[in-house]
Amino acid sequence: MRISRWGSVLVAGGVVAGLAACGSGFDDAGAEQDENSALTVLIGSSGEAETKAVEDAVAAWAEESGIDAEVSVASELNQQLAQGFSSGDPADVFYLSTDSLAGYASNGSLLAYGDELENKDDFYPSLVSAFTYEDEFYCAPKDFSTLGLVINTDAWTEAGLTDADIPTDWTQLADVAAKLTTPERKGLVFGAEYQRVGAFMAQAGGTLMSDDNSEATADSPENLEALEYVKQQLTAGTFAFASDVGAGWGGEAFGKGLAAMTIEGNWITGALTNDFPDVNYTVAELPAGPAGKGTLQFTNCWGIAADSDNQDGAKQLVEYLTATEQQLAFSTAFGVMPSIQSAAEQWSTDNPVLVPFLNGAEYAKSVPTAQGANDVVADFNSQLGTLASGDPKALLESTQGNLEAIVE
Repeated sequence: MRISRWGSVLVAGGVVAGLAACGSGFDDAGAEQDENSALTVLIGSSGEAETKAVEDAVAAWAEESGIDAEVSVASELNQQLAQGFSSGDPADVFYLSTDSLAGYASNGSLLAYGDELENKDDFYPSLVSAFTYEDEFYCAPKDFSTLGLVINTDAWTEAGLTDADIPTDWTQLADVAAKLTTPERKGLVFGAEYQRVGAFMAQAGGTLMSDDNSEATADSPENLEALEYVKQQLTAGTFAFASDVGAGWGGEAFGKGLAAMTIEGNWITGALTNDFPDVNYTVAELPAGPAGKGTLQFTNCWGIAADSDNQDGAKQLVEYLTATEQQLAFSTAFGVMPSIQSAAEQWSTDNPVLVPFLNGAEYAKSVPTAQGANDVVADFNSQLGTLASGDPKALLESTQGNLEAIVE
């Protein structure tokens, strides 16, 4: 499931960053260039649909350009990527997560090519920021997801709620969650992790780190207000973490009828179609908090190895893969949201129910991308599960200390 991938990326990224920090043995002078050299493309696929779509697109580009290119599907993307860099023989083009960027960029493993792309101004600014390290736009965002409020419309109607009741602030969210809660289900269920709870922190005006990842900001009044709000609803029994209702993630709880609402990204639509096709649902933007609207975004980019011996060919391939027509084709094939603004109108026409996810691009925050931040987030997540009985301030103070240690 997509949810597992996003979670595992953040955890596994610590291994990647660690390997990268040890140095990849790259030649600072760079590889000798050959514009006809074949390209290798390494991806982490969500399934056959994504694999076939990428393979077809790369094959079409290869035929058009006259440059051979081959796609490999990694079973463990971060591990195989790290092994490629360590051995001095990385793929030319590859999926790269935000939390891996700093480690590989800092030791010269990545080519910083973003500003050279003809379509660089078409990418959403928040995504460009996510893949910018020390003022350099390193790699083209591949696609992205944001978090939204997914609502079971049958449960909604049974509770006597209408479209006018879709919550737009925290008070309304608490009210409808209470009305939707029954002995068999909770009003709202989501994962006990920063990748979900962090949306409430953003709505309160808080973050774990500053936008440039240079300062720890976990121990703030805004974050405390967010955690205290979530704790209050957990204690009331109208919110629950997925593990507390016997589910692996919010989408599973939602599909099984253990939750009337969940907080997930647009990847949930594929899971519901495949595993819970009888569940009727709609999607809304997450309710605003004291500081306004807030959500989190998740994305990968198309990384290019600094050691590639055909960097121009690799950049041409990335431009092809991130063009409007191709991104819309990827969206049709495996449900991703295009990373470029020129695809928004057509994508919205094709996916009217999912538009709230796209709207989140205007105010979405990225998870911290500083080296070592993924390990701190993993520790934060390990403590969130006991939030209902725990001390939010102590949790934030602990996380603040851990983050300060990595930015010193």
